[in-house]
Amino acid sequence: MTAACPQAAASEIGDSITIAIQSSKTLMIRPFEPVEYDILSAYHAVYESLVTLDDAFVPRPCLAESWEETSSGRYWTFHLRTDVRFSDGTPLTARDVVASANYILAKARDENIADHGYYQNLNRFVDTVTAKDEYTVVVKAKRPYYGILFQMTFPVVPEAYVATDNPPGSGPYIITEFHAGELMWLSANTNWWKAQPQIKEILFQFRNTSSAVVESYEFAQVEAAFTRSVAGAQHKTSANSLTMSYRTYQLECLYMNNNARELTLEVRLAIRNLIDKSKIISTAYMGLAVPTNFPFYPGTWMYNESLDASFTHDIEEAKKLLAEAGWEDSDDNGVLDRVNGNGEAENLHLRFYYYEEPDNDVREETANIIATSLAEVGIDCKITPMTMTGLQEKLKNGQFDLALIAFSMDVTPDPGFMLMSENYRSGNYNKYKNTKMDDLFKSLRKQTTQEGYREKLMEIQYLFMNDCPFVCLYWRTGNVISRYMYTTCRDVREFELLRGIESFTTQ
Repeated sequence: MTAACPQAAASEIGDSITIAIQSSKTLMIRPFEPVEYDILSAYHAVYESLVTLDDAFVPRPCLAESWEETSSGRYWTFHLRTDVRFSDGTPLTARDVVASANYILAKARDENIADHGYYQNLNRFVDTVTAKDEYTVVVKAKRPYYGILFQMTFPVVPEAYVATDNPPGSGPYIITEFHAGELMWLSANTNWWKAQPQIKEILFQFRNTSSAVVESYEFAQVEAAFTRSVAGAQHKTSANSLTMSYRTYQLECLYMNNNARELTLEVRLAIRNLIDKSKIISTAYMGLAVPTNFPFYPGTWMYNESLDASFTHDIEEAKKLLAEAGWEDSDDNGVLDRVNGNGEAENLHLRFYYYEEPDNDVREETANIIATSLAEVGIDCKITPMTMTGLQEKLKNGQFDLALIAFSMDVTPDPGFMLMSENYRSGNYNKYKNTKMDDLFKSLRKQTTQEGYREKLMEIQYLFMNDCPFVCLYWRTGNVISRYMYTTCRDVREFELLRGIESFTTQ
């Protein structure tokens, strides 16, 4: 979290704050079925979960004050706090947790609906959720797996209100007023089980576009704004604002078709060496991204920082690798060539696809930067923009060489869908296959402790580095631009942009 204004500004915040966010699709308050990014941040201030994730992204107690696993991780028993009441005054019981979980599971398992809900991945981890007694919840896992704890971050509401609009929550705030497309008003929950927050009221003003969100801040209509727009980056250097960079779950990658005869290991490694992530982030994204070498967030317990030194922007090493693979510019036309198995000369031409996000052209610029870097050593790329649907078909059918794509990663740190050979049409579009990698993920999914889980993640990253099935580029970030500091949390993250506001104090 970085501040771009004097810390003295933090002392000026009073007992309320007005925040601009983008919202046009939320028509009612449904904590189990959010449809917009920033509305989730409001929900996290109202609804609590069994488990929360700390600054290091480690599962910690929240509504559950403790837990233990039995039967080698097949059963997880959560012991609830006994001092929690919902905003309507009713006490939290195991029945509320069970009802909330079962509502999510029922929707995830309903084959007659297309939208299975934001928390549908709970169904991949959980078999059943039952109440052992008033304050004890037993979760039967589909497999023994430490990753199940990350799934226990779903909201809990009273049993009688799971299917209703604006149900009571147990968090520090309650939603006292909501007008779709206009505003949402949060007030302090006087029944909260912790100390009352200093900031008593939070007013969200809704805007239809990301540019309108930033303009609301610039014209002093609000005191803070949540934005993922590159336009918000200009406020990082403003003397009148502070900027809190927050991380998202959006991982940007350069996918490489491992079945393409041109894309041997040496060529894939060469391409990895040719990509200048810092240049892409500073020019195309205006700094709104964090470079990464693995599908895990840097600086967390999951990330293997000891391997970072092996990932460098090294043009000479790339040329060496290409030569080892037999590629040379024999006819001096600027494009590498080699003789194939049929004795015919072939040039190193690659089909390069990307799809663009609405309202910006960051991937187009990124694709051009990468293609230019490749062209400098003789790799020729034909860049083609696609719709998201069109690119998905190309990926599933293996009709590509290179592709710029993004994944919204799950809260559980497990990228097996991208790397296991069985997932050719659901994430592993590279057609990457290594039985050792498959075995590592199978072993990962049997770990029941953080230590065992981390050990397997380190091994997975080591093999990923050596095999180079694709290139992890960066995690997208966003900005909270504000006139006041309102949190001391180190890890402000997507969907939890109010994280820490309930405990913030200027004293």
